[in-house]
Amino acid sequence: MLRLFLFVFLNLIFNKCYSQNAPVNFETNGYGAFWNWKVFENGQNPLLEIVANPDTSGINKSLTVAKYKAQISGAPFAGCETQHGAGIGSFTIDQSNMIIRIMVYKSVISDVGIKLVRFDNWSLGEIKVANTKVNEWEQLSFDFSSHFGLTYDQLVVFPDFAGRPGENIIYFDNIFDIEYVTPPEEPPAPKDAELILPNVCTPNNDGVNDFYLPLFSNADWCQWSIYSRYGQKLFQSESLTDQWDGKHLGRNVPDGVYFVVAKCGSSGTGNIVEKQSAIHLVR
Repeated sequence: MLRLFLFVFLNLIFNKCYSQNAPVNFETNGYGAFWNWKVFENGQNPLLEIVANPDTSGINKSLTVAKYKAQISGAPFAGCETQHGAGIGSFTIDQSNMIIRIMVYKSVISDVGIKLVRFDNWSLGEIKVANTKVNEWEQLSFDFSSHFGLTYDQLVVFPDFAGRPGENIIYFDNIFDIEYVTPPEEPPAPKDAELILPNVCTPNNDGVNDFYLPLFSNADWCQWSIYSRYGQKLFQSESLTDQWDGKHLGRNVPDGVYFVVAKCGSSGTGNIVEKQSAIHLVR
């Protein structure tokens, strides 16, 4: 019984020491908001603030994010870090976490750096990736596959790894989160079918108005017919692309007034349009 108790106890201790607290999303019920972040090499070292998301219309829908003020008097490598063994916890780089992602919202293009540090302050140094967008959220990815198997207990973020002519405000969020994938665009809403009936046809092979065709828009189906003034049906079609060539039974019809009756509809909206009009046929 004692051996079993010791085994369970040590296993709990081991799992507690080697567990990663992520993703770092700065939400009240998540990770990061209440950690003791230390700001360094940043002029007067203003504290890292947890604030409302400045833009929830983009890819980051989080309510709260981290706000970092990179001061003009700060070093290019000014940043913020967690305490050893606290906050992020102790974790080993493996297949599941070797790509570290972070979302940033910046007003300038500059490198963002991430560094992982061991309990004894040893590190392989930061990896830097520059943002490509300004004044909108962007997810950056850092490849730590070369750190495979190494164990760390401190996370360091360099939000604005560059010299700066003035103070820069950088927001960051969702560290160690999954890759953001742009959702597929929703198909456009269907539009009502529309129908226009031209009133002139000149089938004289001059390349202008040689054929008659109702003008269908947003239609999935149609029915249309051509009649003489005496009510004789000369042509009919259920095609959106068929054209009347001014003939009946292979022979040219005389110049004069003819009539078209047409209707069409959209399956998407359910609307139906019906029209009739006179056609002036002149060769």
